[in-house]
Amino acid sequence: MTAIGRLKTRAEFLHVRDGSRFAAPSLVLQARARGEKAGDQPDVARFGFTASKALGGAVLRNRARRRLKEAVRIVGPEHAVPGYDYVLIARAGTVQRRFTEITRDLERALTKVHQAPRP
Repeated sequence: MTAIGRLKTRAEFLHVRDGSRFAAPSLVLQARARGEKAGDQPDVARFGFTASKALGGAVLRNRARRRLKEAVRIVGPEHAVPGYDYVLIARAGTVQRRFTEITRDLERALTKVHQAPRP
């Protein structure tokens, strides 16, 4: 079981942007290994959440982020890899899809971003 942390600074989000990514109907997942940093917790997987204004007003964006956070709380400890940072980007499907489908999308995305790329 993996401990879950949070990404908070812009620099952390930008670091993850250059990693692997997987798009599902309800979310986009970006993932990147943290590397060796002084004072870093290597046994923790950290998550960041974002929803752009294109998604809608503040109420919709906040609802989308809350749904993604709950999905990570349920799926993250079993499927996240320690030492990785993840960014979940909300899509229109985040608010519209059933929650069980969102958790299924997240499980699939966490599996896919850690597979070796095809030649």
